[in-house]
Parts: sequence; C-alpha cells; structure tokens
Amino acid sequence: PIMRNVLLWSAIMSGAVLVVTGVIGVVLSGTHGLWSAVLGTVIGFLFPALTAATILFANRLFGTPNYLVIFFGVFMGVFLVKILAFIIALNIVFGLEWVVRGVLYGALMATAIGSIVVDIAVIAKMRIPSVSDVRLPGDDDPEV
Repeated sequence: PIMRNVLLWSAIMSGAVLVVTGVIGVVLSGTHGLWSAVLGTVIGFLFPALTAATILFANRLFGTPNYLVIFFGVFMGVFLVKILAFIIALNIVFGLEWVVRGVLYGALMATAIGSIVVDIAVIAKMRIPSVSDVRLPGDDDPEV
C-alpha cells in the first residue's frame, strides 16, 4: 500500500506540476513551451515512478529463498537502466530545436522536488509497527 500511495500521489503531483509549468511554458514560448513542460514533467515523473514500480514488482517474490538477492538484483538493474535511459533521453531532448530548455528544466526540477515532498508525506503518514513480539511486564500474569 505504501508504494501504491507513492505512485498515486506522485501522479497527482505531476498533474499539478504539468498544469502550472504548462501555463508558464505557454506564456513564455507558446506551444513549444507547453510541449517542453509536458516532456519535462513526464521525464520527471517516470524516474521515481519506475523506482516505486520496481519495488512493487520485486516484493511479489517475497518469501522465496533468494528474495533479498532477487530484490537487490531487480532494483539495481532497473536503477542502472534508468540512469542510462535518463542520460540518453536528456541528450536527445536537449538536441531538439523546439525544446525550451528553461521550461523543460523547470518542469524537471518541480517534479523532482514534488516527488521528494510526496515521498516524505507518504512515509510520515504510514503506520508500520516498530516493534513486534514484545512481552511487557505483567503479560505472564494470568490475573491481569
């Protein structure tokens, strides 16, 4: 449920960022600014969303004998592919003539900061017991 909440709230936050940066992009550069904002927001959303999706996928293997090895392998494999894809995508995108770099960068930064805020908010509100199987004084007393 935690990663699903992260994905849900990240999508909502990215939609809000898209609206704001899209309006700014249209005001500054017309349709080129709008599409730059869309591109920046989509790239900014995909990076953390793939992390949450990877964790959701890898957690399906919980209980298997090599769960930790598989989880780490899947997580690090997707992380390395994401980094490589991000670098390649930005090189391609910044090479396009119609891209307004300031709007694209602003959308990327707004989405990244929003993603951090969403992660902190979701984790701060989650309810996971910090202690389990604790015996308190008096638990063995049948009179209580």
